[in-house]
Amino acid sequence: MSTWPEPRANAPLVVFDFDHTLYDGDSGSHLFAWMIRRNPLRVLAALLATPVLGPMVAFLPTRRWGISGYVWIGSFGMHRVREFDKVIDRYVATHREEIAARLLPTALEVFANHRSRGDRVVVATGAPPELARAILGFVAHADVPVVGTEVGPRLGGVKATRHCHNQEKVRMLRERGYADIEMAYSDSTADLPLLQAARQPVVVNPKRGREAYFRQVLPAGTPILNWGCKDRGGDAPQA
Repeated sequence: MSTWPEPRANAPLVVFDFDHTLYDGDSGSHLFAWMIRRNPLRVLAALLATPVLGPMVAFLPTRRWGISGYVWIGSFGMHRVREFDKVIDRYVATHREEIAARLLPTALEVFANHRSRGDRVVVATGAPPELARAILGFVAHADVPVVGTEVGPRLGGVKATRHCHNQEKVRMLRERGYADIEMAYSDSTADLPLLQAARQPVVVNPKRGREAYFRQVLPAGTPILNWGCKDRGGDAPQA
């Protein structure tokens, strides 16, 4: 049972990205790599496909297709989304300590502060929503709404059918009633539409060298913070 106050319908809406914002790293990549490594044939298939899929993942217009390729390789033999979600839960359960160590304490403190104030908090992530929900369950936040990449069965496996990324992330939030965004937290220039949609954007753990770009495209005074990702940029938050 949740110990957090029930948000009012008119409470401020606060949106958190997940990877490199609440979690140190790319949670989806960690999951898919584990899924592929479970079977030598999947490893071989991924190696053979990487010259094609790797560049697709690197570029925004083709990222969904590249990610879908790796998801399909890792999930081949699964015929229902329910099976895929069960594998996610098994991955999280068997890597509990490793995953928990990647949750960023400063991020979780900010997250909890918003919830304790009664804000409407939602997580919007490019990872599968079941993965973010399972990880947030470690720290008593499993009840927070998660909007994430949708998947569906395809040719004997599972593929991403709608990637919660860039402008599509904002569209998916709006479709679910999360339109009037007070604050948004993200690390990525790919989330620029989300940050620009918020009245108060906050950049956290950006790639080094991207701070100047964020300062150009976001309102003056936008905080650019580091919440504990050692290989990322941003200023240390004040106490």
